[in-house]
Amino acid sequence: MKRRILCFGDSLTWGYDPVTCERFDEETRWPCVLQSLLGDDFAVVEEGQNGRTIATDDPTKGFKNGLDYVIPCIESHKPLEMMIIMLGTNDIKTKYCYTAGDIADEMKLFLERVLSYNRFRLGDKMKVLLVSPPLIGEGMPESRFYDKFHDEFAREVSMELGEQFGKLAEAYGILFFDSADAVVASKEDSLHLDAENQRKLGRAIFENIYRDLL
Repeated sequence: MKRRILCFGDSLTWGYDPVTCERFDEETRWPCVLQSLLGDDFAVVEEGQNGRTIATDDPTKGFKNGLDYVIPCIESHKPLEMMIIMLGTNDIKTKYCYTAGDIADEMKLFLERVLSYNRFRLGDKMKVLLVSPPLIGEGMPESRFYDKFHDEFAREVSMELGEQFGKLAEAYGILFFDSADAVVASKEDSLHLDAENQRKLGRAIFENIYRDLL
């Protein structure tokens, strides 16, 4: 059986193309790049959903709460060697009025649910990597998404998430990677990754996890 890795995230994991507003192809999406680098002994599972939050219901769209879906998702794809979690961007939306601390508290609930299931149902066999999302770009005022991230506070929150998530990962004894160290949001919408940065993220995550998979 192949060693399975679950990539659980939002539109950044789904592979949203900021130019076409469609989905990048399999040569470009970061989970697919990770798959190609890991090779045929692994199966990388893409579980990205546009608009997904960590633990907040979206009253205008519905069915976006990651906390509600994460355990059924794990059960659907187990056994799993590793779960990669990259969420938080959508929780920055102005309508939620969340601080970085609020979003970290959401992630704390999320991690506790995942890690409890991992311990008591999976025997701690699943490694967990928490990835903090890229920073919102300085060009957000000109972005098509400005109506959702329409003040400087949103960018400031995104700049604080890496530190907050890093502390959570240390506290819970899981792996951590700050994607802002490797990639930047596109010039097209200051939110999503362009093709080059999708591929860079796949390579960066590979470099951060392959030692833990040996």
